[in-house]
This record gives sequence, C-alpha cells and structure tokens, in this order.
Amino acid sequence: MENSIRNSEQINTKTPCQSKKVPKNIEKLQEKFHGDHLQKEWYSLLSSLNKSYAEKIRSMPESVREKEQKAFSTRFTYDTGRIEESKLALSETVTLLKKGVAPEGRPFWQWGITPLQDIREARAQKKLFYEILGCKKDLSFQMVLDWHKKLFQTTKPHIAGKVRKHQISIFGSKFIPPSAVDTHSLLREFFGWYHRNQNRLHPVELAAVAHLKFVTIHPFVDGNGRIARLVMNFILHQNGYPMFNIPYESRRGYFIALERSRTTKRDNAFTQWFTKMYFRTNTDLLSTCRKAASNVNNEIKVTLDTENNSSKSILLQ
Repeated sequence: MENSIRNSEQINTKTPCQSKKVPKNIEKLQEKFHGDHLQKEWYSLLSSLNKSYAEKIRSMPESVREKEQKAFSTRFTYDTGRIEESKLALSETVTLLKKGVAPEGRPFWQWGITPLQDIREARAQKKLFYEILGCKKDLSFQMVLDWHKKLFQTTKPHIAGKVRKHQISIFGSKFIPPSAVDTHSLLREFFGWYHRNQNRLHPVELAAVAHLKFVTIHPFVDGNGRIARLVMNFILHQNGYPMFNIPYESRRGYFIALERSRTTKRDNAFTQWFTKMYFRTNTDLLSTCRKAASNVNNEIKVTLDTENNSSKSILLQ
C-alpha cells in the first residue's frame, strides 16, 4: 500500500505499512497516515495563515473591517440558508439585510415555506451572527439552545430552542440520525469532548470535527446545519482564525464529505475536505508561502474533481 504526496515539483511515495501482507486494520492505518500527513504538511500553513490574518486585522481601518464583516455576514446568511432550501436569492438577501427591504410579489412555495419565513430567518441569522462575534463566553449546551431559539422563535416557535423528541431522517442520505432518547446524552458527550479537546486539537481541526459531530447528533427537528456552521465559526473566531463560509455552489462536495464520514464513522473524510476548502477560501493570506499554497490548491482541485465524479446517488441538493 503506497501513498503519493506532492512536495513542491516532485511527487514522493510513502508507505504507511511496510509489510507486503495487508493487515486487518488497514483502514485505520490509512486514516492515521493521512491524518499524520495533514498535521505535518498543513498545520504550519495554518499557523502562517493565522499570523497573516492577525496582521491584516491590525493594519485594517475599522471602517474597512466593518465593511468586510458586513459582506461576509450577508454572504454567509445567504449560503447557510440556501443550503437548507431557503428560496431567497443572493440579490434579495443583500437588499433585505442592507436596506431592510423585503422581496415583493413572491409566491408561496412547497413544503410549507413562505417568503415571510425565509425573510425572518435571514434577519435572525444575521443578528445572531453579530451576537456571536461579540460573545466572550465558552461554548455550551445552553448557548446553542439559545442560538436555535433566536433563529426560529418567529417562524417555528414550537421547535425553537428545543431538542427533538422523535426520530427523524435526512432526505437522500443513507445515514440515520441517533434515536431521540439518546440525543441529550450525546449532546452532553459532545460538549464534554469539546472541552477536553479545545486546547489539544488545532482550532481549524476542532471547528471541523465539532461541525461534523454536531450534525451527526442532529439534535433539532430543523436548523441542524445552520447551527453547526455557527458553532464552526464561533470556534474559528474565538481562536483568531478567519471565519469560513461554505458556498451554496460547493454543497455537493460538502454533503458527500459529511455522508462519507457519517456512514463510515470516520472524521477523516470531512476534516480533509474542510481543511482544503478552508485553504482555498484563504489563499490570499498565504502570500508568504505561495509555493505551499499552490500545492494545496493542486490537491484541492484533484479532490473536488474526484468528488464531482463520485457518489452520484446522493440526492441532497
């Protein structure tokens, strides 16, 4: 078993298992090898990114920083809602959040979603985003319940801030969320895991795994993805890293990576996709290590091409 690793202009071959006989724990060895490679090759880049981001923030005028935050919050509000079937277009989201003007003449849509619901949830999402930016507390169960309540209290008050009490399924996914009777204990385990690892794991890895674990528990009737992406950005922001927006256009790769990790019960598939996309979003901050950033981009392209040609049975779009 061999793995090819690009190093500058060369491709080196490494063998995580030297024996010609395939061991029984081959999958675990592969995952450990890829994890070790990611840690060695990428963590130094993430540190460089963190330093570049800190310098960018220090040198940026406050008015420019506020403008960038508004632009990010608007795009994040659009994409995180659109991934969850919001029907607001990007231009409508911009107009709504910037000028407070709601789209007119919109029809009622399927699944009981009305224009008013999407509008109210978009406004609540943006308000919640800025609240998280100013939050100095540590992540907690009660905090996440409060986020969910604020997000849905004007549109779905019967589920807002409440952990689900019945079994649910995810359309188009082979993954079956845990039983409702286990949800509270799984959430306690999740926050216990978070507090044990928040100073042990790299912040970007922590954000990725926390996102994955939270949506795997799927504690709410609705809004699990949106809350998971808020948790992700809360962790990144508190640790001084740029926040991460998953574009609606990249949802296919996002869903495939989640599906692979949840069905195989391995974090690796999602954390690698997450880290590569995070680099892709922030390549402008890696100007001090352009060659390394270029290698990362090459890996991302190969990964995305592979994802686009696989798992065509996943109907999560």
